[in-house]
Amino acid sequence: MGDRLTLPSWTTLAKVDDDALPLLSTALLIARDEYPGLDADLYDTLVQSHVEHLRTEVDAIALWPLKMAAVNRHLFDELGYAGNHDEYYDPRNSYLNEVFERRLGNPISLAMVQMEVARRLGIPLDGVSFPGHFLVRLPVDDGLLVMDPFNGGRPLGVDELRERARPHLGGELPDDRALLQILDPAPHRAILVRMLRNLHGVYAEDDQWDRAARSADRILKLMPDQPEALRDRGMAYLQLEHRHGARQDLSRYLQLNPQARDAASIRERLVELSPDRTRMH
Repeated sequence: MGDRLTLPSWTTLAKVDDDALPLLSTALLIARDEYPGLDADLYDTLVQSHVEHLRTEVDAIALWPLKMAAVNRHLFDELGYAGNHDEYYDPRNSYLNEVFERRLGNPISLAMVQMEVARRLGIPLDGVSFPGHFLVRLPVDDGLLVMDPFNGGRPLGVDELRERARPHLGGELPDDRALLQILDPAPHRAILVRMLRNLHGVYAEDDQWDRAARSADRILKLMPDQPEALRDRGMAYLQLEHRHGARQDLSRYLQLNPQARDAASIRERLVELSPDRTRMH
């Protein structure tokens, strides 16, 4: 028997270096908020079973892209992991236990499964915080192999990557230098924050303000004083009538980001929240 997977503690994550921040166990920690009885070791063992199934085949292959093709074939074709195209905004797509159970996810959760399996096999697969859709990248002799985990790990050519980036760059096609910059490996902290942002967006859209507040709060556990997360938690607190918390978060947001586009509307909210403001009847 191997060691059981121990989940990290929310109180310590802010101090952990990006490189040392464990991706799988922190993603399962996020899921445990929604599923308190979650058995992290079960999912760690499941990942390891995927790895052991592949090990002999992958070790016998010399080239990284062909190793990765074997991983993708097993995950997406044989095991049936797939992008949830029908219910893209289902919050279960962001909770790794549900992704493992249902074999359905969004780009970032599927990338986490792909990366965890690949890395345990010695394949240096990284995430890419690409605008719009999260991707993965693998170094190859003459550059990078970029793949789309939401669509079966399909490789993406340079022209398609430029077109995908275009709407997020004001309609401009990125040149080689800009594209390479966009394709930089995403640090673990940035990946986890993006996962939590997705959850916040889904819950806020659905007026589930307790869960929206929790998602923003978890971002702040990873990145204290992250301005947008302070604003998002403050606005959720406002909806929950937690006036003191809302006032603290929104004041801090303006302190950190006085020139924000929404600064004027946030200031109006703060005036409404002022403790000495006399209410009209």
